[in-house]
Amino acid sequence: MSSQTAPIVVGYDGSPAGTAALDWATAEAVRENAPLRIAEVFEIVVIDRPSPGKVVPLAALRTVRERGLEALAAALQLKYPGLHVDTVLLEGAAASSLIDESANARMLVLGTRGMGGFTGMIVGSVAVQAGAHAHCPVVVVPPDTIRSLHQPRRVVVGVDGSKLSAKAIDFAFGQAETIGARVVAVHAWNSPFSTYQGTAGDVLFNYAQLEKVAEVLVAESLAGPRQDHPDTEVDVELVLGQPARVLLHAAEAADLLVVGSRGHGGFTGLLLGSTSQQVLHHAHCPVAIVR
Repeated sequence: MSSQTAPIVVGYDGSPAGTAALDWATAEAVRENAPLRIAEVFEIVVIDRPSPGKVVPLAALRTVRERGLEALAAALQLKYPGLHVDTVLLEGAAASSLIDESANARMLVLGTRGMGGFTGMIVGSVAVQAGAHAHCPVVVVPPDTIRSLHQPRRVVVGVDGSKLSAKAIDFAFGQAETIGARVVAVHAWNSPFSTYQGTAGDVLFNYAQLEKVAEVLVAESLAGPRQDHPDTEVDVELVLGQPARVLLHAAEAADLLVVGSRGHGGFTGLLLGSTSQQVLHHAHCPVAIVR
């Protein structure tokens, strides 16, 4: 399936976060003139003893869920006549079912935490697993998105020179062009390990030199996307600090924060790096994880 015909798939479960994800995915599908596919996971829970009261047949439950999805799709098509919407009721574990569905999607949109999540968790395991394993970019939408209508639209992207960062930059420029936003490219680095000469205790590194290296890295990373999107305005922020914290600060009231699933410095076996995990758990704007 080509990227032009591939749908935007949204995981929906009726929760506040799921509803926020559906709203975001619908708006994105309308902007991109893309098909929208609403996916609900019909997860069967087995208990060791029957509950009191009437037992509802499994087929009847499935029919109710399917009709609910059909009604939801009909309402969206009535509101957006040009929008193509279809629905699918998946069976199995939520994360693996949605990851399989992502194989033919241009992007997978999820809420931060659905009906089955633990109350204390900000981001549920489904969003984390999908961010690590999905076959397409994953956008995770919080129910409490904070954005000022008086501020210019912004798409913030983390830049670290890695291959996945390059994919994230391409995605960020595409999103910025779609919504008429400016790109804010953020590169953050921690201080080098301290080295000492004798007992003087002087840290031997040159901040100006490090900043120059960062400028070159970001300029090279943005050169291609800037050429491909000449009308997109770009701001560059070079900040000494912990990357996740710097990105979260830059993305306050942003339209979207985009990161690679794992950047430089991550352990090879980790599919989702510490920076992407941290921004996923703490951002108050939608977060796109690009692999």
